[in-house]
Amino acid sequence: MVKVNWELQGCCDRDQKIFIAAVGVSTVVILLLWRTFLLTPFKLITVFLHETSHALACKLTCGDVEGMQVHPNEGGVTQTRGGIYWIILPAGYLGSSFWGMWFLRWLCIGFIVFLAVVWVIQEFTKFHSLKYVILFIGVMNSLFSVYDIYDDLISRRVHSSDAEKFAEICPCPCNGCAWGVIWGFISFIFLCASIYLGLVILS
Repeated sequence: MVKVNWELQGCCDRDQKIFIAAVGVSTVVILLLWRTFLLTPFKLITVFLHETSHALACKLTCGDVEGMQVHPNEGGVTQTRGGIYWIILPAGYLGSSFWGMWFLRWLCIGFIVFLAVVWVIQEFTKFHSLKYVILFIGVMNSLFSVYDIYDDLISRRVHSSDAEKFAEICPCPCNGCAWGVIWGFISFIFLCASIYLGLVILS
């Protein structure tokens, strides 16, 4: 039976250092390129997963999903009927994104081609690039969730945000901004937990 090194004894070996460095580099690159078109596909993937999380939460709480849209301006909306809103509303921030529907078909095709190229490199060279692309997308999802909460509730104060809607139905004294901070903190914990589990797996 394989013993799991939960205590991370002997950390960090070469693979673990590369993993930590990859997370750090991904974070820096994402922050530097945040407002450029280069990250648009990744942002829209995150938006899709965000809306998908709403839809899944709705279905899991016996509701009906009437529609889901992802907009090229990195916004999105999911129309639901029924279900438990206490679960549906926070599910979006704790989920993430997609990069387009039919009107973004060329962007979709470009992203698929990009992934195909990565796969070819993975299969026919010694450079295992696929795991770094997946890691980059994972970091992107975590950071986007935190940024989206900040953008909606602190910098722009969007009153139609998930957190504002949740605050309206929640009897506790927390406002939308407070719920956003709570959900953002949970998203950050998810990121930290993912890094920890990655180090455990590599140990």
